[in-house]
Amino acid sequence: MALIITDECINCDVCEPECPNGAISPGEEIYVIDPDLCTECVGHFDEPQCQQVCPVDCIPLDPANKESQEELMEKYQIITAALGN
Repeated sequence: MALIITDECINCDVCEPECPNGAISPGEEIYVIDPDLCTECVGHFDEPQCQQVCPVDCIPLDPANKESQEELMEKYQIITAALGN
């Protein structure tokens, strides 16, 4: 399941550089997460790094993008192969 940034985001800029897949970017009003790139840090870390650094706890699971751990790992492998990692 991908993550989503809610309206409680204060645009503090700490989450974007923590994302190993480059899934987080500035949106029109708040940061946004590209569900095609978000693997919840599967393959990189044990916990989603954006959630770990977020000071306002505004990055929950996105119920519109449910994925199993296996699907997240497959997405990680595709992304890292495309990036040449």
